[in-house]
Amino acid sequence: MFAVVRIAGQQFRVSPSEKVFVPKLKSDVGTKLTFDQVLILGDEKNTTVGKPYIDGAKVEATVLKHVKDDTVIVLKKKKRKGYRVRNGHRQQYTQIEINSLA
Repeated sequence: MFAVVRIAGQQFRVSPSEKVFVPKLKSDVGTKLTFDQVLILGDEKNTTVGKPYIDGAKVEATVLKHVKDDTVIVLKKKKRKGYRVRNGHRQQYTQIEINSLA
């Protein structure tokens, strides 16, 4: 069984007991979350597509931890001008575990 659900403005394909990294959510570790913006719900035989969402469908998940991604280095340079800037960025994510699809 699988579902395509919208979490923090992005779409994710999830299955029960799957661990997913999503953009950082403002929830504490161990919090149970319910996502009701389910776009597609299906299994091996049937698939239901919402218009745009499926009424009554929901995905329940638990927050496992908050993490940061690897550093991405951004370099800017203009030739012959002596201009060089070096910046780094670390994107923040939340790891969630999908408990059930309904």
